[in-house]
Order: sequence, then C-alpha cells, then structure tokens
Amino acid sequence: MPVTIHKIGPLEIEAESFRMIAEELGPHNFDATTFKVVQRVIHATGDFSFAENLRFSNEAIERGIGALQQGKNILTDVNMVATGISKPLLSRWGNTVVCNIADEQVKSAAIAANTTRAEMAIEQGMQGNIGIVAIGNAPTALLKMLKMLEGTAQENMPLIVGVPVGFVNAAESKALLNQSSLHFVTSLGRKGGSPVAAAIINALIRLAAE
Repeated sequence: MPVTIHKIGPLEIEAESFRMIAEELGPHNFDATTFKVVQRVIHATGDFSFAENLRFSNEAIERGIGALQQGKNILTDVNMVATGISKPLLSRWGNTVVCNIADEQVKSAAIAANTTRAEMAIEQGMQGNIGIVAIGNAPTALLKMLKMLEGTAQENMPLIVGVPVGFVNAAESKALLNQSSLHFVTSLGRKGGSPVAAAIINALIRLAAE
C-alpha cells in the first residue's frame, strides 16, 4: 500500500487536522460552540466515536467559559490532566490548575479514611476557589464529586468535566453524572481518560479567549 506524507508547515498542522476532522465527520447536529469541544476531543484521541458518546448538560459550555473568565480555578483528579491543560491562556484571567493527588497529606488522609487518593484529593481540593472540576482518570473521584454536590444550589455548582476511563465504575459513574442535574460534560461508556478531560478544558479555554 503506498504511503503519502502530507507536506505542510508546522504552524498549519493543527488547522489542517481540524479541517480533516470536520470533513471526515460530515453533517452533524452540534451547534458551532459545542462542535469546537467535540472537534478538539477527536483531535486529541483520533477517535470519532466521541462525536456519538459525548454529552453536555444545558449551558455547560457557557458555565465553563464563565468560570474561566471569572478567574476561578480548575481542579483535576490526576497530574496527567493538569499537565495536559494549556496554561499560557489562563494567565489573562489568573486561573490556577490544582491537583493534590501527590500530596503526602492527601495520601495519609486517604489511607486513614480507606478511600482512594484521587477521591481524597478531590474532596480536599474543593475547598479552594474552584469553578471547574476535571476528572479524567478515577471513577471514585467522580462518585465523590456527585455525593459532595448533592443539595448544592445551582448557582454555586462548578462545571464537572467527568470523563474517567476504565472498567470498574467508569461507565457507571458517568451514567450517574449524565442523569444528574449538575452542570457537566461527560462521555458515556468506558471511553474517556486524561487526554479527553484536558482536551475539553483546552477547548473551553480557547472559547473563553475568543
């Protein structure tokens, strides 16, 4: 089978990738703003099935954009999500990306409470000025988030980007998020992961900067 390498400048690769995604995906029902989020997830994963399994609550994207523009922080369950988030654009609003999973105090508290470190890191991290919670790895962290936000007034809820990956309670935790009244972006089924969570946040950052 012949292989053809695209001859393209380094600054044109992303734009060409996005053009190819739109062309290959074809007609869809996403509005222009939502499509930018879906497109960036497909770009990060190379997986077009996310056009079928991503779910957005009403005004989720507006909620995320508003939180960023208000300078609220982003809490992640694992360092891989935090690392994947583009930081330079955040400087204009003064947002901080927070991940506490490597803290020794979190480790000790998790052992004492017989919970996962991700769960404890999310619980303790919510004590800050958090506007978005991005969970790309640990279903236990998402289940904890769902429990913590029970009874919280709508205006005080952060946006939950809940896309943990895996086999034990990943699909189940996301199904519960999809059924909730929270502000969320999620992916149904087992697929998800840190690159997906970071891609969603990065799309929101770019939309906020427009």
